[in-house]
Amino acid sequence: MPAIPRLDVVVVMDPIDTIKISKDSTFAMLLEAQRRGHRLHYVKPGGLYVRDGQAMATAAALQVRDVAGDHYTVGAWSNWVFARGHVVLIRTDPPVDANYLHDTQILGLAQQQGALVVNDPQGLRDFNEKLAALLFPQCCPPTLVSRDSKTLKAFASEQGEVVLKPLDGMGGRSIFRSHAGDPNLNVILETLTDGGRHLAMAQRYLPEIVHGDKRILLVDGRPVDYCLARIPQGDEFRGNLAAGGRGEGRPLSERDHWIAAQVGPELRRRGMLFVGLDVIGDALTEINVTSPTCIRELDAQFGLNIAGLLFDCIEARAHS
Repeated sequence: MPAIPRLDVVVVMDPIDTIKISKDSTFAMLLEAQRRGHRLHYVKPGGLYVRDGQAMATAAALQVRDVAGDHYTVGAWSNWVFARGHVVLIRTDPPVDANYLHDTQILGLAQQQGALVVNDPQGLRDFNEKLAALLFPQCCPPTLVSRDSKTLKAFASEQGEVVLKPLDGMGGRSIFRSHAGDPNLNVILETLTDGGRHLAMAQRYLPEIVHGDKRILLVDGRPVDYCLARIPQGDEFRGNLAAGGRGEGRPLSERDHWIAAQVGPELRRRGMLFVGLDVIGDALTEINVTSPTCIRELDAQFGLNIAGLLFDCIEARAHS
C-alpha cells in the first residue's frame, strides 16, 4: 500500500500552554497526526485573518510530546496562507460569540482555497450545541426554548422538575435545577434570559442523571463503541467533568446506538467529522460540535485510538 502523503495540520485552539494533556482531546489529535508523519502548525490565539480576500493565519511549526509540563515546542511565527493539502482543526471552546463566528467565516474562505476544515465552518455556525439536538425531537426529552419567563415558568409547572440553561455555555456553567413552586425560579429565569433579552432552554429533569451524563463520540457520523458516563458527585446534580463529575467508561446500549443512528447521517452530511452527543438515560440532550472531549479517558480505559479513527477519515477526505 502506498504511503499516505504528508499533510500540514493547522490547529486553532485555546492557548496550548494551559491544557491538561491527560484529558485534552485536541492534544490526542495532535499526537496522532504527528505519529503519522504529518506536519503540525499552531495558530497563535487570535491569529486568523484575511488579506486581499485570502484566508491567512499567524502560525508556527509545532511539536508535541506526551510529557506533562513539557508537552510542546513552538517554532518561529510566520504568515500562513491556507491551501490544498492543509487540514485545519478548529478546537476553541465556547462561547460561540461574534469572534468565534468571524473565525468560522475566515475558515470558510480557507475551505474555498482547498483546505479541509474539521469541523465544517458552515456546520459550526448552524449547529448551536443546545438547539441542534432539537433537530431530532424523537431523541429528546420535553424541551422548551424561549425568552419569556412566564412561558418557561409554565413549562416548569407542567413538567414538575426541570433543568434550565443558557444556549451558549459549556462545562455545566450556569445550569440550574428547579421545580414548580421553587421560590428561586423567578430570579433564575430573570438571570438566564437577562430580563427577556436572551433565549434560555428548559428541559424535563431526567433522574437517570445519577447514573451519568453519557458522552458518545461520533467519528464521521459513526459512534465509538464505548461512551464516557460522567457521574455527579456529592450534592452536585451536574455530571460534567468540569463540574467535578467522575468519568466511567461503558459500552453503548441499544438505545445509544439508536440515537447515534438517528443523528449520525445528518451530521456526516454537514461535514461534522468529530461530534460528542450528550445522552442522559434514553434521551439526547446536546450535540457538541465545537470542541468535544473524552478521547483521552476512553482511550485509556479501553485501549482505543479514537484520534486514529478520526485521522483515517481526515486522510481519506484530504486525498480524495
